[in-house]
Amino acid sequence: MPEHYRPFTSSLRSRLLILTFLFMMVMSAFVYVPAIATYRQDFLEKRMENAQIAAMALEEAPNHAVSPALEHELLKTAGVIAVILRREDMSLFLGFDVMPESVDATFDMRNASLGTLIVDAFGTLKARGHRIIRVVGMPMVPNTRWLEVTLDEGELYAALTNYSNNVLILSIVISLFTGILVYLALHWLMVRPMRRVKDSIVAFRRQPEAVRRAPKTSPRTDEIGLMERELLRMQDEVRQSLLQKSHLAALGEAVAKINHDLRNILSTAQIASDALQTVEHPRVQKISRRLMTAVSRAVALCESTIRHGKADDPEPEKEWVPLLPIVDDVALLLGLNEEEHFTFDVDITEDLKVLADAEQLHRVLLNLCRNAREVQTAEGAIAIQARKDADGTVHITITDKGPGIPEHVLPSLFKAFSSARAGGTGLGLATARDIVLAHGGQIMLEKTGPEGSSFLVCLPGVED
Repeated sequence: MPEHYRPFTSSLRSRLLILTFLFMMVMSAFVYVPAIATYRQDFLEKRMENAQIAAMALEEAPNHAVSPALEHELLKTAGVIAVILRREDMSLFLGFDVMPESVDATFDMRNASLGTLIVDAFGTLKARGHRIIRVVGMPMVPNTRWLEVTLDEGELYAALTNYSNNVLILSIVISLFTGILVYLALHWLMVRPMRRVKDSIVAFRRQPEAVRRAPKTSPRTDEIGLMERELLRMQDEVRQSLLQKSHLAALGEAVAKINHDLRNILSTAQIASDALQTVEHPRVQKISRRLMTAVSRAVALCESTIRHGKADDPEPEKEWVPLLPIVDDVALLLGLNEEEHFTFDVDITEDLKVLADAEQLHRVLLNLCRNAREVQTAEGAIAIQARKDADGTVHITITDKGPGIPEHVLPSLFKAFSSARAGGTGLGLATARDIVLAHGGQIMLEKTGPEGSSFLVCLPGVED
């Protein structure tokens, strides 16, 4: 859905603003409850204080009595209907003639708890100012043992209502102001980078193989910065993987087109190599055997590709085969024993056997030895060693004295089209890895450096 058609609450920033406002209103409500109880308590204590001052005027009057007009004025100023003040030696009354016969509620303010004050405050709001109440409080005048006032709750209700409205307005203003500040802070710290991440994900989904512009690396050290950097790194890896898949698909299509014709050409070469066998010259005989072996393997590979409809290797047909003849055949095809200054050492016993598909194992050793030979000069060396564990696992080590593998190639060494040397296809090690894994084994780079590299191939001695 387009951005301008989405509802307001669908975005993260709007939800943050709404939630911040609601949370602030909830906190204001928690503050309001004890505040209104305290406000009512202060209101009543102020009325009782004024009532005591009014009652004390009776002490100075003759016979402790004042005129009705003055009494009415004192009660009006105190904001009460009647006052009863009992001293140690006398009692003082104001408003005795106008005191109602009954009251609607009585409240003792001397030892009231917060819970009681809260309940009484909401009771005042519920009554809506239509009650006459009696309030007993703590006297402030010495030698006074009782203070009681009677008053109309209308003024108290009006004051509480006005106070509640002010608190509500203030809470809304504070909540909006705080919400906006929190919104701006979170928008700057979280929403903006999250929107960049969202835009990056959406753009990547639409065009995953498109080469992006070099983005600015996030300098943030928190989780958001780490997420941005990891997302970019993941997109690069996925993009490289997709490009590799596209390359493989194009390569597979090309192989499918030329495979049939290539097999026919190789068949012709095979017929020609068979004719060479009739030549009596020893040198020709030796070369023709190598040529026939190579052509036969190429024809078999083409037929396997046509049969399976893809360039992947078929499931290995495992059997116990001697390892030394396979190594010798690899050396023969690469001509390792015929170079004058090149050293090829083999440390494998004749009775050592390995549980593997002989043709596929031949391809693994051929790829590893060819790579080792191509990175060395005419005075290089290759050494192949093999040993068998008690459980039948065979460990084959291929060591060369080449220049070593560059460090930047190591993470993708066994991936297709990742070559450690210029001009390489990057398929040799990937093919070797796939074959070894299909056998249930492992292949790894043991060491590499200026003194040379060493690869280890481990093949189990039992069926999976």
